[in-house]
Amino acid sequence: MAQQEQRPKQRTTSATGNSKHKGERRTASAQPAKKHSASSFERKDKRSSHPNASVTKTSPSGKPSYKAKGDKSRGSAEEVSVGNRIIVTIKRIGINGEGVGYYKRKAVFIQGALKDEVVKAKVTKVEPTYLHAELTEVEKRSPDRAVPPCPIYEACGGCQLQHMTYEAQLQAKEEIVKESFQRYAGIENLPIRPIIGMDDPWHYRNKAQLQAGMEGSQIIVGLYAAGSHRLIDISGCTVQDPVVNQVMEQVKQILTELRIPIYDERRRDGVVRTIVARIGRASGQVQLTFITATDRIPDVKRLVERIRAKLPRVSTIAQNIHKEKSSLIFGEKTVILWGEERLEEELGELKFALSPRAFFQLNPEQTVKLYDKVREAASLTGNELVVDAYCGTGTIGLWLAPLAREVRGIELIKEAVLDARDNARASGVENARFYEGYAEKLLPEWVKQGLEPDVVVVDPPRTGCERSLLQAIIKARPKRLIYVSCNPSTLAKDCQVLLDQGFILEWVQPVDMFPQTSHVECCVSLVRK
Repeated sequence: MAQQEQRPKQRTTSATGNSKHKGERRTASAQPAKKHSASSFERKDKRSSHPNASVTKTSPSGKPSYKAKGDKSRGSAEEVSVGNRIIVTIKRIGINGEGVGYYKRKAVFIQGALKDEVVKAKVTKVEPTYLHAELTEVEKRSPDRAVPPCPIYEACGGCQLQHMTYEAQLQAKEEIVKESFQRYAGIENLPIRPIIGMDDPWHYRNKAQLQAGMEGSQIIVGLYAAGSHRLIDISGCTVQDPVVNQVMEQVKQILTELRIPIYDERRRDGVVRTIVARIGRASGQVQLTFITATDRIPDVKRLVERIRAKLPRVSTIAQNIHKEKSSLIFGEKTVILWGEERLEEELGELKFALSPRAFFQLNPEQTVKLYDKVREAASLTGNELVVDAYCGTGTIGLWLAPLAREVRGIELIKEAVLDARDNARASGVENARFYEGYAEKLLPEWVKQGLEPDVVVVDPPRTGCERSLLQAIIKARPKRLIYVSCNPSTLAKDCQVLLDQGFILEWVQPVDMFPQTSHVECCVSLVRK
């Protein structure tokens, strides 16, 4: 399991009213791209909303028609239907880790296929501009193909790239970033730096939040298999910290022994919905949280006693109450059943105190490398005012504070703001202040009051920045803008808006925060003309 954590950062609502959990909103302008002579790249005009389209000719109506790039077939797209067996040469890896090839003028997405492989596949879905197909046989094998060490890799779906060598994973992620900027920002020659990988790309996750369920008489904890409601037990996950795995195994046994009911979503009956375990790498302590559908946990006293006896690393046992039917993991109310209210953690020289709901990066080793690039992009001299527009628990703002005159962080979640203030005190940082609210509202208010930020940092959810926030940043006219992103597509779309309004893209630094998955983090340095 290596899915990214659902971040309790700023709630965003797109222009169409969709929340950050819905599909990506379109931010790219349809106008031809402008050239920026001061930068090291060239931009091409946008030609189609479809990712694999290129202009081939002009129709009788005068509008351009499109053809999938690299397609040599003369066959009609209408000939393809669900169940057809096809042979495809894979050209690249897609943003979700799937192999992408072309068949009869359509892009084909095939999970498990690798670049340069020739594969046989069964068509499972037909759309006007693309196909989905299931891999049935590899005719020409890539030298980058590897045997996944995880026994439930294919069933789980939390990882997408274990069937690739790690070097090939890094190369594919660089290509995903380049492809996103070509597609959504029209940038052909992206000033991209080599991706920063890990020496040991396993056992890096410091937190697991796993759904609880029953398999016969056995309690299991894990993820739902892709496209189904079948729970896959992943308590021995190869990308989780081994201590977290150990905690999950013991907790399952204790719940079974005490016969504490597991929540059943279909019947809406039971108690324990989700189990969350987080380890502080600096302290070695574990924060354990039960997310329940009820106010009380049966036999809670013995539950606490058993956990304390069998898991001495656990320093906090908490209960979070979530009664509503929702895709969100946590509810609003958290009760400490035993132990410390917060988990102590360190990041570089900074100290953090994390409440059960607090967001913290899942891969601390790579986080330090990422934040060092943020610091480089900020180019601070000690005289700058920095605004961190999605500050969460204050990690990036506090990382920059020693080199800045003042840092102001903005965050919507009240608990995260309180954590950020506590983290500043714990680290002895006196020039950082954190405010609760919407960045797209607070930043314009500050500008009206005469505030002139020198540097703005954004680290938004996967849906990217609110358009209103981008406009607020443009009006604030900071000298530097650092964009930290976990989604290359929305990153590229937002960058196009900024480039069209006078910013210049200096460089893009990919960081592999989640090895074995298709996720790629980026730090982008932009400067105002």
